[in-house]
Amino acid sequence: SAEVLEAIENVIQGVLQSLAQRKAPVLTVANRTDWRNIEFKDSVGLQMIPQCTTKQIRSDCPQSAKRFALMLKILSMIYKMVQSNTYATKRDIYYSDTLLFGSQSAVDQIINDISCMLKIPRRSLHVLSTTKGFVAGNLSYTEEDGTKVNCTCSATVFTVPSNVQGIRNLTSHAKFILIVEKDATFQRLLDDDFFNKVSPCIMITGRGIPDLNTRLLVRKLWDSFQIPIFTLMDADPHGVEIMCVYKYGSVSMSFEAHHLTVPSIKWLGLLPSDLERLNICKDALIPFTKQDENKLASIQKRPYIACQPLWKRELEIMAASKLKAEIQVLTSLSSDYLSRVYLPNKLQFGGWL
Repeated sequence: SAEVLEAIENVIQGVLQSLAQRKAPVLTVANRTDWRNIEFKDSVGLQMIPQCTTKQIRSDCPQSAKRFALMLKILSMIYKMVQSNTYATKRDIYYSDTLLFGSQSAVDQIINDISCMLKIPRRSLHVLSTTKGFVAGNLSYTEEDGTKVNCTCSATVFTVPSNVQGIRNLTSHAKFILIVEKDATFQRLLDDDFFNKVSPCIMITGRGIPDLNTRLLVRKLWDSFQIPIFTLMDADPHGVEIMCVYKYGSVSMSFEAHHLTVPSIKWLGLLPSDLERLNICKDALIPFTKQDENKLASIQKRPYIACQPLWKRELEIMAASKLKAEIQVLTSLSSDYLSRVYLPNKLQFGGWL
């Protein structure tokens, strides 16, 4: 806490010194969207380089004056929360003055910029993200406020905790963790009692692109149990992108890569090569859009694909066919093919990359 307060005081001191010298105050933040500021390391994923390019948020420039003011406003809110040991979600901050902030995304961006500028993880700023991910399976833990959560005893879905750092007493007999891209597939596996039938496992879904808490939980489970982590995604560029976020991280959050990425994650399915191997009917596949083509081309150029020859091959198969498939395509073989045949066979015979 003292470190956070001191970091904010240093920023404010800089603003006051500029004013005392009759200069327009300026805040300097890292350029979080520039690939040139990113380096790829096998052991960490995408991380921000120490000497990255920055941009200035000036108080005397019409384009950035409002952003400058909003950054100071949110800094003051964080300062009060850290002082009083209270927490707020990004949503709480936005709704404290919707007219001033204008949009939730503006608040989200500023909080990430502040976290990056201060070099302090967002959790330490007492700002919690709203959680959208779910967890189920062979896992129990205690939340920060003492609430005991036991996912093991039923097919109940639990929301990923909003303060993942605060959870303790994690216990599990799981043999592996399965990250599922979509909520519908996750629910289907629950209905089929998948996590008890094959062998005990933990299932997680970020319900699409994962939020910060879901990524933090995957990382915490990896640190706690060191068991294999597999991903089950649609065989399309969007699914591959989501898997890469879990495994290697994202450009915009690369300054926090050490807390968020799990480079040992394996791609279990749905593989583009599976579609041919299983004789999936071409009519059940979906043609690429121009957006799909662009996304796939951009993924193929990323630094981590070069060190994954088997992934590279799968992406080439996808690019050549210009067809994509959702996991639900397996129901064309039989209604419970995913949980009864596809996943058990893959897990037993090592059908992952």
